[in-house]
Amino acid sequence: MELFGDHRLHLPDAELDWYPHWLPSAQADAWLQALIEQVSWSQPQVQLFGRWHRVPRLVAWYGDPQASYGYSGQRHQPLAWTALLQGIRQAVEQAAGASFNAVLLNYYRDGQDCMGWHSDDEAELGAQPCIASLSLGQARRFDLRRRGSQRIEHSVLLEHGSLLVMRGSTQHHWQHQVARSRKISAPRINLTFRRVNP
Repeated sequence: MELFGDHRLHLPDAELDWYPHWLPSAQADAWLQALIEQVSWSQPQVQLFGRWHRVPRLVAWYGDPQASYGYSGQRHQPLAWTALLQGIRQAVEQAAGASFNAVLLNYYRDGQDCMGWHSDDEAELGAQPCIASLSLGQARRFDLRRRGSQRIEHSVLLEHGSLLVMRGSTQHHWQHQVARSRKISAPRINLTFRRVNP
């Protein structure tokens, strides 16, 4: 696992550590296939402007028993850690220098699955949350913009086996998205580890 050199992405009011080749390819391949098969995926609905819509991806929430988490107007109770997710968590904790009690998994089946603009700034994540984001599968573009702005200021290609760690005041000043792309047909799984304060 790659953990050396200067991997800081230099954006104002942000702390972003970027390890583009964190996992060896064979390990990333194995984890991707196992997660596709083993995770209890669901496709919840969210209410937008009075209408219900299915989120444009599959999701799963795993964690310690007390790590209940509210986002998109819903409260999610964690599924119990699997042996595989426990192992991944330990490796990510060592890389990030932080401890996590939950993980949100997003399964992008193809380029039509996406994640809209948002910040991970829910109250139960604390004042300066650390979010460690592991990407497996098809590379997808990760866009960043200042809160209150419509202009993309920075983009990172999240490749197979890469790790991005966001900490400090990043979520207070920046939003991020994974946009749709007609060019993409292969799947991607993203695991975002975090610490939820009960």
